[in-house]
Amino acid sequence: MASPQQLTDRSGSNRMAAQPEKKKPLQFLDLKAQFASIREDVLKAVEGVFESQHFILGKEVQLLEQEIASFVGVPEAVGCASGSDALYLSLLALHIGRDDEVITTPFTFVATAGAIARTGAKPVFVDIDPVTYNIDASQIEGAITGKTRAIIPVHLFGLAADLDPILTIANRHNVAVVEDAAQAIGATYGGRQVGSLGLCGCFSFFPSKNLGCAGDGGLITTTDAKIADELRLLRAHGSRKKYQYEILGTNSRLDALHAAILRVKLPHLQGWAEKRSEHAELYKTLFAAAGLTNIFVLPSTPEGRTHVYNQFVIRVPRREELRAFLDSEGIPTDVYYPAPLHVQPAFSYLGYEHGSFPEAEKASKEVLALPVYPELSRQDQERVVNTISDFYSSNPA
Repeated sequence: MASPQQLTDRSGSNRMAAQPEKKKPLQFLDLKAQFASIREDVLKAVEGVFESQHFILGKEVQLLEQEIASFVGVPEAVGCASGSDALYLSLLALHIGRDDEVITTPFTFVATAGAIARTGAKPVFVDIDPVTYNIDASQIEGAITGKTRAIIPVHLFGLAADLDPILTIANRHNVAVVEDAAQAIGATYGGRQVGSLGLCGCFSFFPSKNLGCAGDGGLITTTDAKIADELRLLRAHGSRKKYQYEILGTNSRLDALHAAILRVKLPHLQGWAEKRSEHAELYKTLFAAAGLTNIFVLPSTPEGRTHVYNQFVIRVPRREELRAFLDSEGIPTDVYYPAPLHVQPAFSYLGYEHGSFPEAEKASKEVLALPVYPELSRQDQERVVNTISDFYSSNPA
């Protein structure tokens, strides 16, 4: 019996049925393409570290700290082991701990609230602005109590939170602002770099970030020299001199290899951000031309801010159906984040319930991130838009 793919023509001869050509899958993030463009410089920098055999902190880390401090526009920068530790160490340097409260958003990566909990303090959540996905500044004051010690606004997806009202509230109540800028290096608010407006700015160099190293890495910026000094103690077991410990710290040092790679990448950061912004604008143009802007919501950038598009996130109806369709067509997507933190089991002890933060919960069911990395081609973007258009035209609600 002939296979399902084999047909018989009228002459009786067998022929193979034409199979639809499968399109090559796209990449959600193509780090190989980025590496190819800077390969020689990266390998030279890595070789230099191996020749020195100095792998922990040292000259490369010091130079990176100086260069990022200059880029952000602050006097101090302190490298550490991860963006998660950047948040945690910042809170420790502010002496935040048990019986304290820190306000943040439930619509973020777990590290933000996790850093608060690790100090022994209580995370206090405030709902998000449905347009920017960042913390709703208008609701923060209502969450402040006599135990509030800090506010952590998250610059989500590469867009700064609304810092002016947050800083005003913080000053009025004498609480610190620690910026979670893990996804937003290079973004600006009122002409100033994120990480320069609060008391501390926390950055991640995880490989998928706009400025990524070869593993985990982080950095804290600050305008306060005393805080910077304490951060340097905290990241190195509380020690300046071998076997002498001034305070109890931890092991959270940035490796020289990571610093050397980041120093190669840093001069390219602005150009990469501009390419991401160009891709974002092209998406908006293509979606408008396809008549899709009345079906879902595109990202927007409020006046006075710049967006560096660590993620290009749209809000769509029937998200899971659309994701499955895109996946079948070789187009990868991701969801940041499928469940807000207040409904996660790890934070059940806080006593929040479903419905506590309706905007965060609604966003978690609708957001969808599309490829937006700098090396993405126009052809690939057109394919993404056309495939989404095909889904909604062939699957009307």
